[in-house]
Amino acid sequence: MLNKQIITFCFLILFIFSCQSPGNQHKKTANDKPATISLPDPGVITKEEEKQIKDACQRWYDTSLAPKNFNGEMIVAKKGNIIFEVYNGTTRLPGNEKITAQTPLHIASVSKTFTSAAILKLYEQNKLNLDDTLTKYFPGFNYPGITIRSLLAHRSGLPNYLYFMEKLGWDKTITISNQDVLDFLINRKGEIKDIRKPNTNFNYCNTNYCLLALVIEKVSGTSYPDFLQTYFFNPLQMKNTFVFTTKDSLTAIPSYDHKGNIYPFNFLDGVYGDKNIYTTARDLLIWDRALTSNQLLNKETVEQAYIPYSNEKEGIRNYGLGWRMNVYPDGKKLVYHNGWWHGSNAVFMRLLQDSATIIVIGNKFNRSIYGARALCNLFGNYYGLEEEEEAEKKAEANNTNSRKDQLLNKPPAAKTK
Repeated sequence: MLNKQIITFCFLILFIFSCQSPGNQHKKTANDKPATISLPDPGVITKEEEKQIKDACQRWYDTSLAPKNFNGEMIVAKKGNIIFEVYNGTTRLPGNEKITAQTPLHIASVSKTFTSAAILKLYEQNKLNLDDTLTKYFPGFNYPGITIRSLLAHRSGLPNYLYFMEKLGWDKTITISNQDVLDFLINRKGEIKDIRKPNTNFNYCNTNYCLLALVIEKVSGTSYPDFLQTYFFNPLQMKNTFVFTTKDSLTAIPSYDHKGNIYPFNFLDGVYGDKNIYTTARDLLIWDRALTSNQLLNKETVEQAYIPYSNEKEGIRNYGLGWRMNVYPDGKKLVYHNGWWHGSNAVFMRLLQDSATIIVIGNKFNRSIYGARALCNLFGNYYGLEEEEEAEKKAEANNTNSRKDQLLNKPPAAKTK
């Protein structure tokens, strides 16, 4: 009887240890996939506030975007409520298929916000540390001192692959991949100019986010597009969002210059991480709500992304981990990212303390899209957006509501023939 109990006990121990073996721990099952994320209901806003904001947005749109033949999508939201929404133009020029709420357009560098979040997701999963050097993941990468955090904050000192690869003779008939960029940095370091000492100053550079996409792939064991689909797009039901790869070149909606001439896809269009996410204004609002409600990442993790990391120069403008920002003397913070690639323009502005979001995406080059920053002042006194910086320095303390009043009470512009 005793021997039988001992044998039974041994089998039980072996079974428990076999279940905890590394092979079983890392084996992917259907249960490993993140569940659908349910976002909280939008907050409450008054009818009066909604009407004021909507009317002001309509005036801005009628005088700033519509006259410039805007071709794209626009949403202004407060507490998750869509207050103003516009879809204008066609997916192709000329063409008859209208842009709708389900039309995915290229958001260019706004894609960096997704790359940053993917890195932070892996950080939460204890699969990487933000202060890991790149040599930990790519032993041949002989650029001492460059960390994951350096890349996220654009403080790596690396030059932009958009320029140095062509200058050093890349065959433009071959589409560049992320791996090609890494190989170039490793094998041709001696020929690459303008390499700066890392972690000494801010230098916005697409190379950083190209490399971060490779880190995501290395650590997760899956492709960058699949990682974002699995952990972000599917759980958040962002049904009209995807990462562009070369296989999409025949079906993705193209972009155009200001005259309506198409921008053909070229040798630089194969790199992702720094760009190449297609999405809609509504899906971007879902993305904003997921980050704001801490449904996607922990609050402490998200807040790391909003820390200003480049403080060598005085001023309100800064960069966090995948986010541009304006940090105001009163503590208010505007977190945003713009995008521009070929004929695509994008604005994604998040007014954290005022729970407001401004989104504009276009696929026909239109510099006026960036003027949507003026709408920030509907929700508070947001200075420091380029030409407004001098106004901030000279503004009187008792003039805090002037910009909001100007926007809310601005009369419609007279029509010209």
